[in-house]
Amino acid sequence: PAIGGPFKLYDTENNVVTESKLRGNWTLMYFGYTSSPDVGPKEVEKIADVVKLLESKYDIKIKPLFITLDPQRDSPAQLKAYLSEFDPRITGLTGSVDAIRQMAQEYRIFFKKVGEVGQDYIVESSHNMYLLDPCLETVRCFGAEYKASDLAEAITTEIQKASNSAAK
Repeated sequence: PAIGGPFKLYDTENNVVTESKLRGNWTLMYFGYTSSPDVGPKEVEKIADVVKLLESKYDIKIKPLFITLDPQRDSPAQLKAYLSEFDPRITGLTGSVDAIRQMAQEYRIFFKKVGEVGQDYIVESSHNMYLLDPCLETVRCFGAEYKASDLAEAITTEIQKASNSAAK
């Protein structure tokens, strides 16, 4: 089944971001939320480490994206403050609850609020990262079990495979 599709979200500066703005770049996409107590921060730190590894060790530039699953609490300003703690190159995206829900469905991301008491709740979710090629095709999905070094190597392998097949 196809993974991905059109979307219209907003970055931390309130600029509209659609899938067409991502074309032309390799993209590493992660769905999370800024008040995640455990797995989320580890995954965002991993993204920051992967971006640094890809640039320093492999001379590869990739666009890291963090899409919130909690748009009610994750305003553009909240996303910007949170992501700048890890790496300012990570682009945070948010939108309406419906827009986030639609995008999560397109990327087969499970999420739901649990333990809700007023504004206090956690969001259970799948912790997948997607590698998208410059045409926005989903090349590979990575789970939370990957270490940053393994992830960087796997991404490099996929990019090399793509450039080898394009050269033929």
